[in-house]
Amino acid sequence: MKKYTNLIIAGLLLVLVICLNPLTRLLTRLTTLDFTVLISQKQNFMIAISAWISIEVLHKLKTRFLKHYDISQEDNLHSRKIYTQFNILEKVMIFVIIIMATGLILLSFDGIRKFGVGLFASAGVAGIILGLSAQKVVGALLAGIQIAITQPFRIDDAVVVEGEWGWIEEINLTYVVVRVWDKRRLVLPSSYFLEKPFQNWTRNNADIMGTIFLYTDYNIPFDDLRTELTRLLEGSDLWDGKVNVLQVTESKETTVESRILVSARNSPIAWDLRVYIREKMIEYIQKNYPDSLPRTRVVIEGRNLKPQQH
Repeated sequence: MKKYTNLIIAGLLLVLVICLNPLTRLLTRLTTLDFTVLISQKQNFMIAISAWISIEVLHKLKTRFLKHYDISQEDNLHSRKIYTQFNILEKVMIFVIIIMATGLILLSFDGIRKFGVGLFASAGVAGIILGLSAQKVVGALLAGIQIAITQPFRIDDAVVVEGEWGWIEEINLTYVVVRVWDKRRLVLPSSYFLEKPFQNWTRNNADIMGTIFLYTDYNIPFDDLRTELTRLLEGSDLWDGKVNVLQVTESKETTVESRILVSARNSPIAWDLRVYIREKMIEYIQKNYPDSLPRTRVVIEGRNLKPQQH
């Protein structure tokens, strides 16, 4: 019952406004105050309460519909797509309802109506000034609508933005909130994602690959590393059983770079798997091949050294 409190209150207010004429006359007779001034604003009250009811009904319908889509499941691509579309479209419709209700209420006042007519009559310079001042706001608003339609990303997508790894937490009309891996929040205007490149790691599905780099000496046996990697992955519930790769990707003056690729069901699990594999592989090298840890060699050739005479 509590979830319908706002709707019930709005309905009761609407009934009071409908019965405003007899109520104001009754109150005027019972008191010395003049309540008849409220009758002139009856239309505005009706507009405001109708807008409130429309927003509440829209929110309830959206909530009821989205109950059929669970974004907490592993395979939640379709659910996240529906959530993203309906959340943004709800915000667009609420914005339109508020603008229309505000405009209708303002037009009911003669002074504002005359001002508006005069503004349109001389809308040359004023229109240009208003257009330039509202350019960024309108651009961000249109970008939000475009994101809802094209969906370059969705709620809970794993993205890399401004060099930060995170997940899409909120998609609003004018801004997007990215939850960074360390619990920070990165807030960006909607137009950012249409003007600048970003990485979306879960665009088509939730599966994701993780990368681990190891730096060792040249004498490390790579086949033993691959065997240990396979053993660790097969014994972990974090691995989805798809990708298991160890490759030598770089050789430098003092170290060899080995890249490990592993896969997981989603980005949070992939993060945990990367941390786990990195830790266990370093422990394996420390225990079994301590001489293969990175080192710097200095070779001193003694054949040209002559003993000093005292």
